[in-house]
Amino acid sequence: MNNKKLIQFAQSFLFLPIIVTPVSFGNLPNSGTPIISTSQIVLSQKLNIGVTDLMALNQVVDQKTKDLKAKADAIDAYLKEHDMPIEGLGEEMVLAAERNDLDWRLLPAIAVRESTGGKQDCKNVDHNFFGWGSCHIGFKSDKEAIDTVAKNLGGNNPSTARHYADKDTKQILDTYNPPYVVRNYTKQVMHIMDTIDNYLVVTPDMNNNKA
Repeated sequence: MNNKKLIQFAQSFLFLPIIVTPVSFGNLPNSGTPIISTSQIVLSQKLNIGVTDLMALNQVVDQKTKDLKAKADAIDAYLKEHDMPIEGLGEEMVLAAERNDLDWRLLPAIAVRESTGGKQDCKNVDHNFFGWGSCHIGFKSDKEAIDTVAKNLGGNNPSTARHYADKDTKQILDTYNPPYVVRNYTKQVMHIMDTIDNYLVVTPDMNNNKA
């Protein structure tokens, strides 16, 4: 299995239950010789790949996990420095962006623009720091808010896909809050995205994946 196909293969398994290395930011594997468990050998047999390919697959998934953690840390570092209540939600926002093929900085940037990162949260509903639905829609939790907004902006909600599907970040923002509604909204959010990017610690093997 060549490297390009291996990376595509690994990414296709990143968020599935069958994943070889769980997506967990709490305990990243230490560097050194990878340990192949019995369950992983069984998995390699099911996938019809050799142990060497499985070890390479582990490394690809491990690097992906480290990349996502670095992005989550960058978001939380920015939010912490500006004393914003949604600090700590970096991981949720990064994973939601990954699942919905969004720029990893988009969700926190919208939250900062709409509610100063939760400081000016919607008053009549709960857990809506995105200003979603003009503050008429509430959520049961911060995670539900993040997942719902990400799903919609990523074009993965059939009810709103006609508005957001197959659009780049600028087009998504122009739809989310059109220039005739809020002048310079897109420019302001993208400026916040660029600022968040400054908090990212980039390693040589890292793929920033900007949209």
